[in-house]
Amino acid sequence: MQNLKIVFVMDQPQAIDISADTTFALALEAQNRGHALYYANPALISAEGGQPVAVIREMQVSQEVDSPVFLGEAHRVKLDEVSDIVWQRKDPPVDAAYIYSTQILALCRRCLVLNRPSSILAANEKLYTLNFPDLMPETIVSLNSEELLSFLDRLGGEMVIKPLDGKGGEGIFVLRRNDVNLFSLIEQATNFGSRLAMAQQYLPAVRRGDKRILLLDGEPLGAVLRVPASGELRANLHVGGSAAPGVLEDSDIEIIQSIGPRLREDGLFFVGIDVIGGKLTEINVTSPTGIQEMSRIDGVNYCATVIEALESKK
Repeated sequence: MQNLKIVFVMDQPQAIDISADTTFALALEAQNRGHALYYANPALISAEGGQPVAVIREMQVSQEVDSPVFLGEAHRVKLDEVSDIVWQRKDPPVDAAYIYSTQILALCRRCLVLNRPSSILAANEKLYTLNFPDLMPETIVSLNSEELLSFLDRLGGEMVIKPLDGKGGEGIFVLRRNDVNLFSLIEQATNFGSRLAMAQQYLPAVRRGDKRILLLDGEPLGAVLRVPASGELRANLHVGGSAAPGVLEDSDIEIIQSIGPRLREDGLFFVGIDVIGGKLTEINVTSPTGIQEMSRIDGVNYCATVIEALESKK
C-alpha cells in the first residue's frame, strides 16, 4: 500500500467536534494508516492556467479535546502536483461560493476528487432523490403558494416543507391546514414566492426515527437510526436527536439496490441516504455524517473500511 497525500477541503477545523464529526474520524483513520493529511480552505481555491490551485496546510489530528487539529504553514500549490486525493467535505449550503470551488476542483486531472465534482453539482441533496420517484414519499418542488396549498389538501392537510439548500434539518417545518401560521410558514419557506422549496408527504414513522444509511460506492456500509427528541420533528443528532441501532430492512435493501448503480456511475463514492418508514427522503452527497455514532453502536471501525476503499482507488 502506498502512502497517499490527502487534501481535505472542509470548513474551519478548529471548531470540530471530535466525538461526532465524520470528517475528523476519517482523517484520523487515514493518518493512523500512514497517509499525509492537508487542509484546504474552500474559499482559497482558485485556478491558474487551467489548473486548480489551493492554499493548503499540513494537518495532523489528535483525540486531544483541547487541540484536536494542528495546522502547519500555508502553501499555495497546484493540486494535481502535490495530492493524490482531494476529498471535498464542506458542509452545505451549496451556494455560489461552493459551486465555484467545486467547478474549479473539476479541473483536477491527476488527483482523484471525491465525490466527483460534476456529480455534486448535478446532485442537489433534495432534488437528486427525484430520480427515484417510486422510492419517495409524495413530493413536489415549487415556489407557488397555491400549488403548495393544493398539494397539502391532496395529502389530507398535513405535509413537510424544506429548503433545497439546507443542512442538518435547518428550515424544515410540518405544515397543517388548520395552523394559523400556515401562510406565514409557506412565505418563509419560499422567501415570499422567490425560492423553490420541497414539500413532501408527512410520514408518521418519523416519530420512530429517521434512518441514516451510509453507502460506499453504492453498497451499504451501515446504518444508524436517529430518533427525534420529544416534541421535535427533526431527528438530526445536532438538534437533539438520539442515535439508536439501525437495522437494514428489506425495503432499505430495495432502495439501495435501486440507487446503487446510479451512484457508482456518477462517481458518488461516499453517500448518506435518509429513509423514513421505508421511503427515501434525501441523498446526501456533500458531507454525509453519522459514521462515529454508527461505529460506536455497532462496535465496528467503519472508517477503516472507507479508507481501505479509498486506498484501492489509487
